[in-house]
Amino acid sequence: MKLLIFKTDIETKKKIKSIKPLLNSLSTIINWSIDTEDIDNVLRIETTENLHENDIIDLVKTNGFYCETLAD
Repeated sequence: MKLLIFKTDIETKKKIKSIKPLLNSLSTIINWSIDTEDIDNVLRIETTENLHENDIIDLVKTNGFYCETLAD
């Protein structure tokens, strides 16, 4: 299992609801969450080894949201 962490602009429940079907549709995602209390609106994804950071960034950006890898 691999943990991917991203900074996003997904800061409301309405925005989370709009991205939910996309993230849930990927079979390689085991679990995901968005911390709207964090200043970076952190998207955390638990995944199998087959999913790459750029895949998530492209998916989120294609759907109108900002997304970048969050540095440690």
